[in-house]
Amino acid sequence: MKKLLIGNAAVARGAYEAGARFCSSYPGTPSTEITEEIVKFEEIYAEWAPNEKVACEAAIGAAIGGARAMSCMKHVGLNVMADPVFTVSYMGINAGLVLCVADDPGMHSSQNEQDSRHYAKASKVMMLEPSDSQECKDFTKLAFELSEQFDTPVFVRLSTRVSHSQSLVELCDREDIALKPYQKDIAKNVMMPANAIKRHVVVEERIKALTEYAETTPLNVIENNGSKIGVISAGIDYEYSKEALGDKVNYLKLGMLYPLPEKLIKDFCKDLDEVYVIEELDPYIEEHCKALGINVKGKELLTLLGEYTPAMIAKAVLNEDAPEFASVDTPVPARPPVMCAGCPHRGTFYVLKKLGLTVCGDIGCYTLGAIAPLGAVDTVICMGASIGAGFGMAKVMGKEASKKIVSVIGDSTFIHSGITGLIDVVYNKGNNTVIILDNSITGMTGHQDNPTTGRTIRGEATKQVDLVALCKAIGVEHITIADPFDLKGFEEVVKRETERDEPSVIIAQRPCALLKTVKYTGHCEINDKCRKCKKCMQLGCPAIKNTDGVISIDYTQCNGCGLCINICPFGAIEKKED
Repeated sequence: MKKLLIGNAAVARGAYEAGARFCSSYPGTPSTEITEEIVKFEEIYAEWAPNEKVACEAAIGAAIGGARAMSCMKHVGLNVMADPVFTVSYMGINAGLVLCVADDPGMHSSQNEQDSRHYAKASKVMMLEPSDSQECKDFTKLAFELSEQFDTPVFVRLSTRVSHSQSLVELCDREDIALKPYQKDIAKNVMMPANAIKRHVVVEERIKALTEYAETTPLNVIENNGSKIGVISAGIDYEYSKEALGDKVNYLKLGMLYPLPEKLIKDFCKDLDEVYVIEELDPYIEEHCKALGINVKGKELLTLLGEYTPAMIAKAVLNEDAPEFASVDTPVPARPPVMCAGCPHRGTFYVLKKLGLTVCGDIGCYTLGAIAPLGAVDTVICMGASIGAGFGMAKVMGKEASKKIVSVIGDSTFIHSGITGLIDVVYNKGNNTVIILDNSITGMTGHQDNPTTGRTIRGEATKQVDLVALCKAIGVEHITIADPFDLKGFEEVVKRETERDEPSVIIAQRPCALLKTVKYTGHCEINDKCRKCKKCMQLGCPAIKNTDGVISIDYTQCNGCGLCINICPFGAIEKKED
């Protein structure tokens, strides 16, 4: 039977068919759906871990325990996961261990365009890269087999377009893979220096074996169309190249990205007049080819920035002009990024901007607090960095200046990597104010549960992290729970806590407006008391519009949250029940 699947769902299907028993991940676009699809298979234990490092460690433990295991993350999540990845490369595995990483060329939902292929080379871990959904399933299944064959974890690298594009997938039955017996092996599994130095020898021998495998594996395919022009590519860039160039060139499609073959590439190139390497992001394959002494063309014709298109490839290889995209006459409305109507973070950022505070932000929906008209956020670095960055700024800027600095962080992000930052503040005698934006869900990646929601990935009831008790245990003595929609009350809380000479935490508690449990009713309207002061426009609510000086509320976008009522000084906004 065939089924239309996005690449992420196909990876999940591959894990299921391969007999995987365990999956631990942290949500991150564009990888999130892999684990969300795995949840649908009762045969696989699945979980959201507090962060990617914990997820990887749990998956390693499951593999040591004898179960085929997987962990999935986006490219920046691999940074968090890197510590155990480099070590398990030395250890090897018992049952198969597959690590799925999804890169984001074009930064559709990311803070950088990091190229995860470098991690495979640096950690000396085998990497496969599928180009469509069928390959996503097939390569995932094969990755488990290769993991066990070569005693190594295996990366499966995706990109946004492969993760989220759909194509037909042939579905097969699940393999009945028995739990492998666990045997104590201190020399292999305890990575203290005396053992690790011996395991490094094993790793280098494994790379030699994998390089030999790369020469003959069916993952790397030559397509000879009788041309004197060759293209070396992988993943989505192979699909773009085929669309742009058709059978006018020969192709070397690389499905195994680390280690790369040598003889196969030389044999492909030897009778060609020109060879082009088509790869988004860094010149990873290009540099390998040039190190082999092959004169290939790549980044001098194509950019290091963003995604490629078939038109770009046709121009670079054949010097043919083609329209970038099909155009339509119907105007498409602009959709700039903005916090949703009713977003609980809007009140927080309105108050912080009003008070003129320096705001160290973090990764989440609340990053949008940097966008006009709010424009409240000063820095965003990486998951959990808001607290550490705020602490560092406060230390160097002095006591009084530090009282104008706050850190904002989501509840899920606080659990992910914010706790240690708060410990740093308390332990090293900071006086920072940290605002935990508790919206009762992991919002940005599509409403995943986390340790603060009291539900597992399958919706089962579990222990719920008590943020107040946690902050008290760290040593914070001043903790306030406040509603960010109570603008007057919230402002008073922020003023009070930022004036302290010791650490404080404000928990801005209001659920995401898109949760099914949130039941706002009616909609808001502007009445004849409006004086056109435009104060309501400062909220940046997408439902409030200024049309030629006339302020109105679009009832099709308004969900009746009522925040704008709290900001109007003239009582010009009222709520109407539908």
